[in-house]
Amino acid sequence: MKKKRGKFLFYTILIVGFMLATSYLIKPLFERISFGLDLQGGFEILYQVESLDGREVTQDMLMATYKTISKRIDVLGVSEPSILIEGNTKIRVQLAGVQEEEVARNLLSKAASLTFRDTKDQLLMTSQVLKEGGASLSYDSFGKPVVSLKIKDKETFFEVTKKVSQMPNNSIVIWLDFEEGDSYEKEKNLCGSLGHSKCLSVARVNQGFASDVIIEGNFKTEEVKNLVDLINSGSLPTKLSEISSKTVSASLGADSLRQTIVAGIIGVLCIIVFMIFLYRFAGFLASVSILFYTLFTFFLFYLLQGVLTLPGIAALVIGIGMAIDSCVILFARIKEEFLKEKNLIKAFQAGSKHSFGTIMDSNITTLLVAVILFIFGESSIKGFATMLMISIFTTLLVMVFFHRFLMGLFVKNNFFEGRESFFLPLGSKKNRKEFLFMKVGKHFFRFVLLFFFLGTIFLWKNGLSLGIDFKGGSMITLNSTEVEKKEIEDRGYTVYDSERLDQSIVFKIEEVLEKDEIVALSNYFKEKNIGSDIGVVSNLVKKELIRNAFFSLMIASIGMVFYITIRFQFTFALASILTLFHDVYVIILLFSFFKLEVTSIFVAAILSIIGYSINDTIVIFDRIRENLQRKDHKELSSLIEKSIGETFFRSIVTTITTLFPVVSLIIFGTHEIINFNIALLIGLLAGNLSSLFLASYLFLCFEKRKKNKPKKEKEEDGEVTEVLIKGINS
Repeated sequence: MKKKRGKFLFYTILIVGFMLATSYLIKPLFERISFGLDLQGGFEILYQVESLDGREVTQDMLMATYKTISKRIDVLGVSEPSILIEGNTKIRVQLAGVQEEEVARNLLSKAASLTFRDTKDQLLMTSQVLKEGGASLSYDSFGKPVVSLKIKDKETFFEVTKKVSQMPNNSIVIWLDFEEGDSYEKEKNLCGSLGHSKCLSVARVNQGFASDVIIEGNFKTEEVKNLVDLINSGSLPTKLSEISSKTVSASLGADSLRQTIVAGIIGVLCIIVFMIFLYRFAGFLASVSILFYTLFTFFLFYLLQGVLTLPGIAALVIGIGMAIDSCVILFARIKEEFLKEKNLIKAFQAGSKHSFGTIMDSNITTLLVAVILFIFGESSIKGFATMLMISIFTTLLVMVFFHRFLMGLFVKNNFFEGRESFFLPLGSKKNRKEFLFMKVGKHFFRFVLLFFFLGTIFLWKNGLSLGIDFKGGSMITLNSTEVEKKEIEDRGYTVYDSERLDQSIVFKIEEVLEKDEIVALSNYFKEKNIGSDIGVVSNLVKKELIRNAFFSLMIASIGMVFYITIRFQFTFALASILTLFHDVYVIILLFSFFKLEVTSIFVAAILSIIGYSINDTIVIFDRIRENLQRKDHKELSSLIEKSIGETFFRSIVTTITTLFPVVSLIIFGTHEIINFNIALLIGLLAGNLSSLFLASYLFLCFEKRKKNKPKKEKEEDGEVTEVLIKGINS
């Protein structure tokens, strides 16, 4: 016994030390992650890439423009820029932490300018002498990569190169976006570095050239490819039109970060206390795993160089809920097996085996949603999807394998032999009082039909309160409550809505602000020591957002139907999709009734609930499928009742643990994602009710309909077809 107690104390000390070390490392690792605009300030611009001569924008033109923007951002000295090609004609630029917004805007949007100059910075030629896209990767006789230039105006090129060859310093310097104040003398040591100078290359000229030429240097192949793109970008007839933007002051970003961190810490602490109270020592081990899960998630996000945004933190909240769910499913299985075996080690081994498939199915369905969000989402929604995918991977790695390893250390030590209830409250094998879930489900279904009928009428008459993401226009957020609506209107803008918060105020205006107006407005409030967050959405962006939201929902639904049909059967899939429709429609109707604003992040909330609710439903369906496979199963309705009863407590616990961080973010978090979290709150509650009372009831209805449907046997070899009718000949 002393040996068992000694091992128990040793393992416990190790686990407590690991827990403290993990808690200590979370903060510095979190601070090393790159934060998005909403957490540190900066600005974002979405550009439409257009051809000056009216031709269709090609992928080559788009990539060359991308390279040019990258080069210009290098000149700005932004440490963590984000440049994303979206669709076939758009580029999104996010510059977190930039202070000189006006300078950055002007630098990014002007047309690329490629020039050839001498070492005294005198202009010799422009890109007009080159053929369009005339730069290409080539190799010299020694196999070294070089840049090949195709000349269009050979006469001019010959005259210029002949003149340069007769100069004392016979060199031609190639510049991208040369401006007054730039100098070869200043840049000559960096010229050709491609990442630190606008000076692209310098070449010696010994004679006049009237044919295609090459630029040689000690280049790597990748460097030559970049140089080719930069040279070609200087001769491409493209322009950048700003179609949406968002500006966040550093003070507003810092406030958002602080509020979100506080809310997150409170939410996680509530989960830890709840798990230890409910599951005792096993709950303590689950809490250690949750802390390691959080650390490992941040570590993976850091390795992938992800940019953390407010929606990304919200995705982490959903991930924590799913991580806890994997623990609760395992605990429930261990309890069931212990009541059969009366042996904790055997119960742990059997419970681990039987819970694995359920956890995999529930996580894979959510992963489908995350992948679809990543493909069709834009900007912050992509960040949300990235964090959700990382969370799912971490759940499987940490909460399934690592957590089970920790539990195995203590279970196999036999210290809890005779003290099993201290390790995990295992209950007794008393007959549960039967709860008529199917009867409640029938009444719940009728209530839902009535609610949907009345809600649809209200929605049709009043519609949704659409944010600028879906409506178009501009939104101005100020970290001051002293600014009045009239002050905005006096500047010539139409304010159609405003919202006064504790320490800030939000104005929504109909006008789509131009970049000069944004800069002027930002400077106006900066002079008054007021931080501003200005977002702009054009009609083009609005239409694409609506289209992408529709496709995301449709494809997510199709993907889940396909997966559930393969893993279960079609009636399970059909019941699941109708249940998800219920969850989504409840959110939409309540947002309409309470006039809550619908923005692009609302789409992420809807898809989050789809992913989470299907997780809950799959766990119940998995138990129904398992019970159906047993030969001793009773009538289908009784079997479903039994299956829901076996998973009821797990559904309630999982919902409560996920609600902790969501409610914490609503109370203590920033207003930018409060509607997102309200949508999650509504969806979690609606999803829990629908998983327990609606999904299984619909499945039962479909199965009864399938059994009662008359069947015809095919006529073969002239045999008479027999119609099977229940109660007569079947």
